[in-house]
Amino acid sequence: MVENRTLAKATALVAIALMLIVAVRCRPAAPPAPTPAPVPEVVVVEKAVEVEAPYAPSEAGWLPYVGERMIVWTGNVSLIVKDVEKGLEEAESIAKGLGGYVVSSNAWYQEDQLRASLTIRVPADSFDAAMERLGAMAVRVESRSVSTEDVTEEYTDLDSRLRNLEATEKELLELLTEVREKTRKAEDVLAVHRELMNIRGQIEQVKGRMQYLEKMTAMATINIELIPSALAKPLIVAGWQPAGTLASALRALIKAFQLIVDLAIWAVIFLLPILLFFLIPLALIWLAWRQWRRRRAAG
Repeated sequence: MVENRTLAKATALVAIALMLIVAVRCRPAAPPAPTPAPVPEVVVVEKAVEVEAPYAPSEAGWLPYVGERMIVWTGNVSLIVKDVEKGLEEAESIAKGLGGYVVSSNAWYQEDQLRASLTIRVPADSFDAAMERLGAMAVRVESRSVSTEDVTEEYTDLDSRLRNLEATEKELLELLTEVREKTRKAEDVLAVHRELMNIRGQIEQVKGRMQYLEKMTAMATINIELIPSALAKPLIVAGWQPAGTLASALRALIKAFQLIVDLAIWAVIFLLPILLFFLIPLALIWLAWRQWRRRRAAG
């Protein structure tokens, strides 16, 4: 009896399996996929991609960490030197010796004395050495000032903006490829291309500003003024300058002659006609009166 029951169960299971196989094979085919709807016009919207960056504490708060602070160094120094021309050569030599260069140089005469000014740029890590060497070549340091500008935060913001723009550029390139393959509409392709050119323009601007900051922080700027010393000037007793006195006297004499000539011109051109206009009638009246008296006396 037990064997008959087991055989019956096995037979039933086989029958059920065969029925399932037949049902699967006889299932109707899936309906065809619907025709894709036409792709609407592409509206390009710039997508800002947030880029995470590590942060580090600073005096101003929490700022993105870029390894080290980016400082722009600027120095201003006025030097009293014995020989201005030689001082110019020494200052240029100091700049070149430290791996820098001369940005501009200017020389002029003031009160018969040569004066000069120049601007040099040296590596930022040689700024202190340059200031010391400039001071050592002078008779006296008339004035000295140093200013710094921390551009770390600006540079970090530019770096983040550059990453966002580059990510947007990548997405626009993918979108441009997709539009060309699917829609093939000239207006859609041109719209994506215009936005891509705009993003690339912004990328170039950001890169240019970052390169400028890198150069400004890598090289320090020093503005130098060279003033001749009192030892190099001619001897003047109690501030007396004979040449200046002679020049002043000559100017006064020329002004006096000019005044005399101007008065003579006014007298001939302006006063003489007026005097003639009034004096001629008076002279005629006086002559007539005199003749009348003579006739009266003779009669």
